[in-house]
Amino acid sequence: MTREEVASLCKAMSDANRLRIIEMLAQGEKCGCHLLDELHVTQPTLSHHMKVLCECDLVSSYKEGKWHHYSINCEKFREFKSYLTSITCSCSTEAVSSAGNCCRS
Repeated sequence: MTREEVASLCKAMSDANRLRIIEMLAQGEKCGCHLLDELHVTQPTLSHHMKVLCECDLVSSYKEGKWHHYSINCEKFREFKSYLTSITCSCSTEAVSSAGNCCRS
């Protein structure tokens, strides 16, 4: 996964409504009508959120009749999780105390 893809996913999930949508879709595929009922937003607002989530390939959709059905793209989600867990932090006391002295000669 490229940094650009990660940045796109982070941007897509930086909205509370979109995070809520991801949480709902984590439980399984949902019709847009059910998302509307749960989120209490207008249809154009939901469409905007779904467009953002689909453009970064985190969510997949298909149309049946007049409704779209959405699900998480599990492969993309696993790649994103793997990327995040690959980032580590060295937070030892020695690293913190010496960090302040790194530029002093």
